[in-house]
Amino acid sequence: MTFLLDPATPERHSLFEDAFALLVGTALMALAVQILQASGLITGQIAGLSLLTSYATGYSFGAVFFVLNLPFYALAFLRMGARFTAKTFCAVALLTLFTELLPTTLHFESIQPLTGALLAGVVSGAGLLVLFRHGASLGGVGIAALFLQDRVGIKAGWVQLGFDACVFLLAFWLFPAPTVLYSLIGAFVVNLVIAMNHRRDRYIAS
Repeated sequence: MTFLLDPATPERHSLFEDAFALLVGTALMALAVQILQASGLITGQIAGLSLLTSYATGYSFGAVFFVLNLPFYALAFLRMGARFTAKTFCAVALLTLFTELLPTTLHFESIQPLTGALLAGVVSGAGLLVLFRHGASLGGVGIAALFLQDRVGIKAGWVQLGFDACVFLLAFWLFPAPTVLYSLIGAFVVNLVIAMNHRRDRYIAS
């Protein structure tokens, strides 16, 4: 006998489930960041654009990252609600904490770039998928990607992949080509994981 959930009345995640998911998702993302660093690779999304802008203009990465994120947080609050925005702020704070703490207990001496790109892509995709399924993101383009998926039907992974493509095209002016190419492979894997697994018709809890 098969039991089907009524899509019109999905069961919400509990507070504990959301909190645990934020911890798991951001921990996976912190691990992915460490893999990228050990591989000598760069990243995409708003963080990547902020880094490129910092190199080109001389402004600090932190200042650029903060300013570029402002429109996306406004969109999150106005269009996706205070609940989503609060979860996203918590996720960003946890990722910041974990990226500081994880290297004190786990260290990679070196990782071959292609291996690092593939591993980081899979781990990042899993981490983002956990956050997305619990109504959170890591800010920036992730917010716009979720908004477009919910309102227009464009898959979140494809939106992020398109943005990453633009970032990496700019990166070719500032970084060695092999570094950018391996990083692009990692970004493709991230968004492929999200595009294949984050679907409202398969997963309806929030």
